[in-house]
Amino acid sequence: MNINIDQLKKKIIYRSNYRGNKEMDKLLGAFTDKYINNLSVENLYSLEKLLKFDDDVLYNFYNGLPTYLEIEENYVNLLFKNFKFNGRE
Repeated sequence: MNINIDQLKKKIIYRSNYRGNKEMDKLLGAFTDKYINNLSVENLYSLEKLLKFDDDVLYNFYNGLPTYLEIEENYVNLLFKNFKFNGRE
């Protein structure tokens, strides 16, 4: 399987910053900017999978609220859940 890491990163960056909800754009954009260059290929795919959830699910997951969909526990998801966003990043 031929993996183009740069193309995958660009896809993730775009999806993180253009979600349709300004607050989630900022949160996910800051999270992605901080960690994308330090993630393994496996973790990049986990991040891509996380970004497929809608904003309400991700907001609830991030804030420790119940979600109607189950999000698996993996390195990236726990990193996101514990990410400290100050709103100015």
